[in-house]
Amino acid sequence: MSNYHIKNLEEYFQVYRKSVREPANFWEEVAEEHFTWRKRWDNVLSWDFSKPEVKWFENAKLNITENCIDRFLFTRGDKTAIIWEPNEPSEEARHISYLQLHKMVNKFANVLKEKGIKKGDRVCIYLPMIPELAVAMLACARIGAIHSVVFAGFSSKALATRTNDSGCKIMITADGSYRGSKTIDLKGIADGALKDCPGVENVLVAKRINSDIHMEEGRDEWLQPLLDEASDECAPEIMDAEDPLFILYTSGSTGKPKGMMHTTGGYMVYTAYTFKNVFQYKEDDVYWCTADIGWITGHSYILYGPLANGATTVMFEGTPSYPDAGRFWQIVEKHKVNQFYTAPTAIRSLAKTSSEFVEKYDLSSLKVLGSVGEPINEEAWHWYNDHIGKKKSPIVDTWWQTETGGIMISPIPYVTPSKPTYATLPFPGVQPALMDEKGEEIKGNQVEGRLCIKFPWPGMARTIWGNHDRYRETYFSTFKNMYFTGDGALRDEVGYYRITGRVDDVIIVSGHNLGTAPIEDAINEHPAVAESAVVGFPHEIKGNALYAYVILKEVGESRDRENLRKEINQSISEKVGPIAKPEIVQFVSALPKTRSGKIMRRILRKIASRQTENLGDTSTLLNPEIVDEIISERG
Repeated sequence: MSNYHIKNLEEYFQVYRKSVREPANFWEEVAEEHFTWRKRWDNVLSWDFSKPEVKWFENAKLNITENCIDRFLFTRGDKTAIIWEPNEPSEEARHISYLQLHKMVNKFANVLKEKGIKKGDRVCIYLPMIPELAVAMLACARIGAIHSVVFAGFSSKALATRTNDSGCKIMITADGSYRGSKTIDLKGIADGALKDCPGVENVLVAKRINSDIHMEEGRDEWLQPLLDEASDECAPEIMDAEDPLFILYTSGSTGKPKGMMHTTGGYMVYTAYTFKNVFQYKEDDVYWCTADIGWITGHSYILYGPLANGATTVMFEGTPSYPDAGRFWQIVEKHKVNQFYTAPTAIRSLAKTSSEFVEKYDLSSLKVLGSVGEPINEEAWHWYNDHIGKKKSPIVDTWWQTETGGIMISPIPYVTPSKPTYATLPFPGVQPALMDEKGEEIKGNQVEGRLCIKFPWPGMARTIWGNHDRYRETYFSTFKNMYFTGDGALRDEVGYYRITGRVDDVIIVSGHNLGTAPIEDAINEHPAVAESAVVGFPHEIKGNALYAYVILKEVGESRDRENLRKEINQSISEKVGPIAKPEIVQFVSALPKTRSGKIMRRILRKIASRQTENLGDTSTLLNPEIVDEIISERG
């Protein structure tokens, strides 16, 4: 059946029409022909967005690691599954074959079983981009444990919150990590979190930087000796298609982070099918996604999507600018990378450096370039196209979310004509709708509205862990019988989609979704602070940066303002993570509020962005005079 690998535009339209007219038949064909199932499904799909409840491939039985590893052992066992490229260019890369990966995953799975981990238990993984991270995730999936990966740039507090929310029994971490020229005391951060995690019984520690660390007697153990002892045979746990595979946290616009829960069968089918098409992956290609596995992009497009296609996937420990701005291109040349997937932030920062960092490397292996994390601006798109793709490698500007599990709107390279800044057309099986303020669907082209999806797709998250009401409230209550993405979008004259950004209080900074509420909480905990408001404003590298307006308790607070700024940033680093520090902290005597006491963030955003010509009607504010005061002090 050709629809697993779309080869031209006519075929895309045929496949897309079928996927919308007969969704169950469409996904059944994809699932049947390209995966290994222990038992076939009784029913392809049942759904009700009012609850919301969605089930794909009901009662089917499988194990995702059989589909990502075992089924390739006889046909391509010696093929490289993962190329691990370390932080230091002088350290040797590792090529892990499918056969080696199979043994590593089984050993790790047996270590987890020996620690009492069984199907349904949650495992927190707080590791840098080292092979143990990929192996730990697959080992959990092998035995039916639910992995919850926490990005290794998060603070102790953020780690503790996530570990406790998902009820993890075990934590897997490392002595430390390398990040460019720095080393990070990962174990120290983990120890800080573990003070507040009574449910964690065991901590397994991978050795990476060989630092001298504290090992808690009876709780902490070095991972490697346990792996050395373990058997390399472990039968896969047979899972139901709707059994949870993982929990991954994403910032909420209010309050604590949301643990998005993804299930096994639908997620596997969706990530594999999107990977194959959006990157036009062919058998001997080398594919590299530069994301961290701590984010959904890494879950879906470093690990599960590529491996379910028997691909060779690159996993990179370092940063784009270390030891210099040519590092990405040096790796592309070294491993002859064919598909390259990165974030607009990285592209913008590299575009600012000298072109000699690009020109000295041979990038002729590249066939497809991808962009992910936020909409890519036109200037960055052209630089990427001209300098990296040499106008020969199509750019896929992919729109999707932690919640969607996989790519939703994207060009298909060599199939969809691209248009800078546009994510173009929906992927087969995805039915977008633009909605107006009244909750009516906006039909036709050349329109703008709130982006919703009106029919389920297999990769979608099924709930927020432990809080289904919040899941319904956040995603399914704004528009009836629709999944609301939280993004605005416009549709051009040919039906291409362009994402215009968040419509809620989540700000995308360098591709990271940051909710403003936790950052404001961290600022407000400072003893000198009475109240704060955080908004985003455009930034030429990060896309957006954060701007904090802070009211002090003592209006004439005599302390050094510079020190206060440092203390506030320190508090944010500790409670949320360094990625959430504001670019600018402005001390103000009050915030513009409505008569009901609501902060007018729209006005604050405009002031932060220096767009003060048209602030709209401010006369209805409780304190209209404060607006001019803030503007004059913005400087």
